Amino acid sequence: MKIAVGLSGGVDSSVAALLLKEQGHDVIALFMQNWHDTTGTLFGDCPWRDDRAIAELVAKKLNIPFHFVDLSKEYSKRVVDYMFEEYEKGRTPNPDVLCNREIKFDVFLKTALDLGADAVATGHYCRKEDLITHNGQKISRLLAGKDPNKDQSYFLCQLSQEQLSKAIFPIGALLKSRVREIAAEAALPSADKKDSQGICFVGKIDLPVFLQQKLKAVDGDVVEIFRDYYNNNAIENILPSYSIFNTKEALVGASSSNIYNRESGKKIGIHHGAHFYTIGQRRGLNIGGHKEPLFVIATDIATNTVYVGEGQDHPGLLRRGLFIKSEEIHWIREDLKMNPGECGDFLLRIRYRQPLQKARLFFTPEGLFIIFKELQRGITPGQFAAWYSGDELIGSGVIS
Repeated sequence: MKIAVGLSGGVDSSVAALLLKEQGHDVIALFMQNWHDTTGTLFGDCPWRDDRAIAELVAKKLNIPFHFVDLSKEYSKRVVDYMFEEYEKGRTPNPDVLCNREIKFDVFLKTALDLGADAVATGHYCRKEDLITHNGQKISRLLAGKDPNKDQSYFLCQLSQEQLSKAIFPIGALLKSRVREIAAEAALPSADKKDSQGICFVGKIDLPVFLQQKLKAVDGDVVEIFRDYYNNNAIENILPSYSIFNTKEALVGASSSNIYNRESGKKIGIHHGAHFYTIGQRRGLNIGGHKEPLFVIATDIATNTVYVGEGQDHPGLLRRGLFIKSEEIHWIREDLKMNPGECGDFLLRIRYRQPLQKARLFFTPEGLFIIFKELQRGITPGQFAAWYSGDELIGSGVIS
């Protein structure tokens, strides 16, 4: 099989290429550049020219053809513009999930196919397993990586069956430590390269500076919400019985965001734009005089207000559930898609590396209500919720 490896210059994709070559596949390396602008990026973080140089050295070491493709226009339009639009709405997007759906397994995949490849391989820590249903349909299952500290299936939660059918994940069954060992044993130029951080293909950024390319800085009030604002029954301290969520009103109440106004608390400072902040954020407030750190618990874009609470266990950070609009629900396993009126128990993740949480999904004509067994901290609109059955990722959606 002819396989195009998305060779990034990192150790993971390098070992993926090595393993495929050792298995006897016809391997080609394809390096993509997705970003040029350095505005807001922190100096020295993941420079693409260095990455390309290392990727070329790896390809030469493995004696495989090296190709370069500039996808910066597509990345800017499909990923970065989406980021700006979401932040402007007061939501916090996940560009890495979008990058995989829109770039790596779409534009990049098509480029690889044009080069004659049959499939694309990446260095993601996840696994794929194909099965044939009783009616003869081929289904690709997206499974968690074997390394519990590196499982990256969450980042692929928006892929389709068509995209998965062309995807290969050579290192998904390995631990990161073993990947490093393989790279060292083979003397790959990327063996000691540190893992990249920050936004996919952009790198580590100063978010307000980055966003100010298109979003204006506008001063607004920081309002503190005190703990005595909450009714003793507002936050449940016991595990829920799912049987109590038998009406739409109960589902809506448990999954609604906390709503405040300026009279709910006390003004304690000034910020420079509510769209620069996200729920759960601690840094960047620059307000002293508190025994414990302040955390963002809500933002109001209409009034340009940021609401904060003192302490990481502040009630405003906790919610029982969330809601996903019907048009923003995605099923990797279309054959397991729920219908309105149905409910089911799954394991949920609302951010990368979060331990899987027990929850029940309630499907309605308007969308999906997700009620967690335990209170969740920092549920953030714009992020992706992904649901699993065991170690298989079944579907995902954008949190409202």
